[in-house]
Amino acid sequence: MWSREQTTAESTTKESRQTVLGDGDGGLCQRAWVEMDLAALTHNVKELKNLLSPHTELMAVVKADAYGHGAVAVSQIALQAGASWLGVATIPEGIELREAGIEAPILLLGATHTAEQVKAIAQWHLQPTICTAKQALIFSEVLADLNQSLPVHAKLDTGMSRLGTPWQEATEFVQLVKRLPNLKLASIYSHLATADSPDPAVMIEQHQRFKRAIEQIKIAGINPPRLHLANSAAALADRDLHYDLVRVGLATYGLYPAPHLQSIANLKPAMQVKARVTEVKTIEAGTGVSYGYQFIAQRQTQIAVIGIGYADGIPRNLSNKMQVLVRGQFVQQVGAVTMDQLMLDVTDIPDLEVGEVVTLLGKNGGNQITADDWAATLGTISWEILCGFKHRLPRVAVNC
Repeated sequence: MWSREQTTAESTTKESRQTVLGDGDGGLCQRAWVEMDLAALTHNVKELKNLLSPHTELMAVVKADAYGHGAVAVSQIALQAGASWLGVATIPEGIELREAGIEAPILLLGATHTAEQVKAIAQWHLQPTICTAKQALIFSEVLADLNQSLPVHAKLDTGMSRLGTPWQEATEFVQLVKRLPNLKLASIYSHLATADSPDPAVMIEQHQRFKRAIEQIKIAGINPPRLHLANSAAALADRDLHYDLVRVGLATYGLYPAPHLQSIANLKPAMQVKARVTEVKTIEAGTGVSYGYQFIAQRQTQIAVIGIGYADGIPRNLSNKMQVLVRGQFVQQVGAVTMDQLMLDVTDIPDLEVGEVVTLLGKNGGNQITADDWAATLGTISWEILCGFKHRLPRVAVNC
């Protein structure tokens, strides 16, 4: 759930630091939360729009609860800032946006096949991706029974080896979609597998395949109403990949798909993760901390317990490998991260009190910790970090 707060917890007084944050359902949660910076999100969308030519539209990809940021809130802000399309992976994700009153076109990026799915898509005015001829036939048959038409998007596989009809069969596939009753061809698109790589060879090859497929489709007498190919990385890397629409996920949230793309746009991370100190204690040298005693104090040590753990999305493999920010200073996490709590060595932070706020991801003072930092430590990608924060952490809007 998502609620509005005009200021961050760090800027509040000592007394108000004890104020319980609403989780949007009347519940109480003061131990930990995810902040979503609305000003940063607005900035990112406008920054991305400035990269595009006037005829190219921006789709904000808000699947996976907007990469953990809160799908409804992100969608509303992104549309206000200049996005004109939204992208989701599943039908329930699309329904959530419609129930919130969002009327913008929503592309369903995942594959759907059953009559029940087709009916739901039609009922909620979503726009499906059609990946195969069989899928197209199912949609046409069910829509005929409903006496309803639907915009659909034909997907080609140009080298991702995931969803889509092989690009070599594009003409026959699109011809079928075009002639089937109750289907309205809204676009033809594909997805790039290596757009974030410094070596553009595979991306160039996929682009060439896409262009050849579109050329053959046009020769067959079909003029695609809309073409799109670029994800975040491609949108940043090459204007020739923009076409009529770009589908931007990670960059919307202020992170770069790869280091070599950082000079293209000035993006600002929109997510911060914070938690409160729940206990402070002193342990003597030789004392073990947390399960398995993965950390044993080498000196008298001040330990702070923080009310957040792996059940909230803090990767357990970060145990003894992560730092957090306390009063703007880097502080080492120690011992195994547990389900609901983790421990810090705060020996160098004088007079730390229960209730003070710790920044796990985000800025504090002049320092910053990003999802990229965690991803580098874990050998994974920032996408996985953002999507890992669980919903028992309320989403709180700041800089409204």
